[in-house]
Amino acid sequence: MSSHLEDVDPAVADAVDRERERQETTLGMIASENHVSEAVLAAQGTVLTNKYAEGYPGARYYGGCEHVDEVERAAIERAASLWGADHVNVQPHSGTQANMGVYFAALEPGETILSLDLTHGGHLSHGHHVNFSGQLYEVAQYEVDPETGYIDYDELADQAREVEPAMIVSGSSAYPREFDWERVGEIAESVDAYHLADIAHITGLVAAGVHSSPVEHADFVTGSTHKTIRAGRGGIIMCDDAYADDVDSAVFPGSQGGPLMHNIAGKAVGFREASTADFREYAERTVENAAALASVLRDRGLSLVSGGTDKHLVLVDLRDSHPDLTGKDAEEALAEVGVVVNKNTVPGETRSPFVTSGVRIGTPALTTRGFGPAEIERVAHLIADVLDAPGDDATIERASETVDDLCEAFPVYE
Repeated sequence: MSSHLEDVDPAVADAVDRERERQETTLGMIASENHVSEAVLAAQGTVLTNKYAEGYPGARYYGGCEHVDEVERAAIERAASLWGADHVNVQPHSGTQANMGVYFAALEPGETILSLDLTHGGHLSHGHHVNFSGQLYEVAQYEVDPETGYIDYDELADQAREVEPAMIVSGSSAYPREFDWERVGEIAESVDAYHLADIAHITGLVAAGVHSSPVEHADFVTGSTHKTIRAGRGGIIMCDDAYADDVDSAVFPGSQGGPLMHNIAGKAVGFREASTADFREYAERTVENAAALASVLRDRGLSLVSGGTDKHLVLVDLRDSHPDLTGKDAEEALAEVGVVVNKNTVPGETRSPFVTSGVRIGTPALTTRGFGPAEIERVAHLIADVLDAPGDDATIERASETVDDLCEAFPVYE
């Protein structure tokens, strides 16, 4: 396939080759990124990309869907088994569009969503004003406790009684602690609101049983099908059978046209991989590695939001330890030595989201490469060294050599 690409479009082929080299020669620590298997890559590059399949298995608006129906049914059945869900829709093109499908299924424009503030770890699709969710719905937001970095559920309950939302959204993109799904569900029920649990970042951890599941405590559960799950890029919605028709109609034809069948094939393959003992070991190691990362960074004097992590990421607040170093500066300094992270807002943020006061660092991709706690500790010390002396040539050289050694020892693809 790559030879065909080179023949037809050398410029794109070259960019793909250079991206593969970049992934092989840098340490990817963006918490929302991972490396899929070659089987998932193969599934996503198949002739399924040619097929229109508007509708759902057995009820399509196009002919010739008998084979793609098999693929989508496999993805649905495997997802239902992994997460214990009554109904699953695997067609959303992303986690954001999965959230859109739930909002369209359950809410009227102008109704109120109560969700975690973006600077406190929430997500754009939970009601930020630049996103459709903040433009179509009224939004109230809860925050983490400024002293502990944890969500105060008593305060959330008080806020819910005051706001009377139509939906409470739990889940996050940069909150390093587990949610109390049951408590959020109880709060939502007490104010007659729906509970949407967005597990975009922890989909794989929940599937493997190393993180608590919201499926029994939420009306709707959405997620990404990459990040910690390593399936085809996209989104997923899970719900009780009572909401199945509304959710399916909200996805198609409500907010999307034809599903991306090649991506759904990737999801199906990734879900099968996630059902194995090997994947459970991977998920356990991902969390173990994040704990090792947090431990070293704390010992090196860096301030972590909430003091640590329960899952696959840490959020570093640079304001105490490095007050003159912005998140953007830190991201660029680490990129110079081959460690790829992302700048991130932190609770109480005063800087622009293009600058920020923090960095988010995750372990899913390095764990896929085979890193264990010993290697993660080396990387954590490297990160602390660079942040302590971002302009020091000797530090940069040492860190770059360490990255080169680790990349060579742990290739992404053999």
